[in-house]
Amino acid sequence: MAITNAFPLVAPRVAAPLHPEFRPAVLAVRAFDDLVSRSGRPVPVRIALEQSDGSVFHFDTRLLPADHPQAAANVTHLERFVKFILWSRGGWRIYLDGPADAAAQLAAHYRETATGRFDSNFVGERIFDHPITVVHTTDLPLERSTTRPLGRHLDGCRIGFDLGGSDRKVASVIDGRVVFSEETVWDPYHKPDPQYHYDGIMDSLAKAAAHLPRVDAIGGSAAGVYVNNRVKAGSLFRGVAPDVFEARVKDLFFAIKHAWNDVPFEVVNDGEVTALAGSMSLNQNAILGIALGTSTAAGYVTRDGNITSWLDELAFVPIDYDPGAPVDEWSGDYGVGSQYFSQQAVGHLIPRAGIELPPGPEPGLPERLKIVQALRSQGDERATRIYQTLGVYLGYGVAHFASFYDLRHVLVLGRVTSGPGGDDIVTGARHVLEVEFPELAARIAFHVPDEHEKRHGQAIAAASLPAI
Repeated sequence: MAITNAFPLVAPRVAAPLHPEFRPAVLAVRAFDDLVSRSGRPVPVRIALEQSDGSVFHFDTRLLPADHPQAAANVTHLERFVKFILWSRGGWRIYLDGPADAAAQLAAHYRETATGRFDSNFVGERIFDHPITVVHTTDLPLERSTTRPLGRHLDGCRIGFDLGGSDRKVASVIDGRVVFSEETVWDPYHKPDPQYHYDGIMDSLAKAAAHLPRVDAIGGSAAGVYVNNRVKAGSLFRGVAPDVFEARVKDLFFAIKHAWNDVPFEVVNDGEVTALAGSMSLNQNAILGIALGTSTAAGYVTRDGNITSWLDELAFVPIDYDPGAPVDEWSGDYGVGSQYFSQQAVGHLIPRAGIELPPGPEPGLPERLKIVQALRSQGDERATRIYQTLGVYLGYGVAHFASFYDLRHVLVLGRVTSGPGGDDIVTGARHVLEVEFPELAARIAFHVPDEHEKRHGQAIAAASLPAI
């Protein structure tokens, strides 16, 4: 859904060096809410988002009165707002207590637009077993949801693994101590045969097992959505045909568990393990972990140290409201997290920085990132501007996330943050909060794990998932 001319877009006070058109979502939302307040007749909207297990989340927003000169902005605001809660929380039935035309327009979006249909299919049908449904009502269901402890089991001989888009990692852990770790390059995104994925995972597990006297438990993380070890959706398997996915991918980890004598086994979203690793290493909670990898992974640990049934798929939430923002190749939507907190973001910024790639076949994203990292290590100003731009993205992104998450800590990691560029990103994000959002700067602390923690902290957290 395109931004209308009626929607207020605000230039950031801290400009992105290589992306002057960047119009942060957080500033657009605040400007719209201010416009609503100044109208003198705000129209309240209550929303309930329901998951298939009966969990319900409540949200409130406001719209302009129908006769306001800029009332056309209501459609954009509501769709972008619901898009954020849909991908951060997850659910399939949207109850809306507000204007009937607003509910009708939102329902039409999920039926009639390509990006709406993607959301309905991916979040609604693939994850929660129902297409997205909008219910116009004044009777919202009661809010209810559960949290549960995650991991932190360190006893015994364990294997931890992490499956990313460009590499897979594995570690052998004995009573919380890493005795072996390895990183293997692979390319799972567009492989149509899931045997490739199965063989790669089994190869890594076998190498880790060779360094243990026995295997008591296996824990892992992977990009995607996993419920009780079942693959609901995952970018790692985007090349697999739907019928093959149903037949061979959904229960992939059950087959791997069986191959390892049915030892205690747990696999969850990689973002959740990122947040857990941060919580364990910092001994802090209310933490959002953001991994800048091939795409964007995120996870959240509550104030009491638990995880939730939330999706936390920040790769698909709106970050930039500029209609000309980069478009995500998978969802077809513009300005979403995958294009701002990832190797894809680096790829977009390379030509803007004036960096020429070597002649010959165009290198892939991991290779392009290595080129930028090498230049940054040499003090190249062009590469520095790329990381400074990523820092601006992150600062305004975190400010937006703080409207939807109870945040005290943000853990930043992933391959993009390796080397001195990672410091540039976090320094830039802190600067944005200090300049534009001082109340958040006083409350939210950024953390970047050192190279040892990046490699071993994630492995230990993943290995700690199953109880023996």
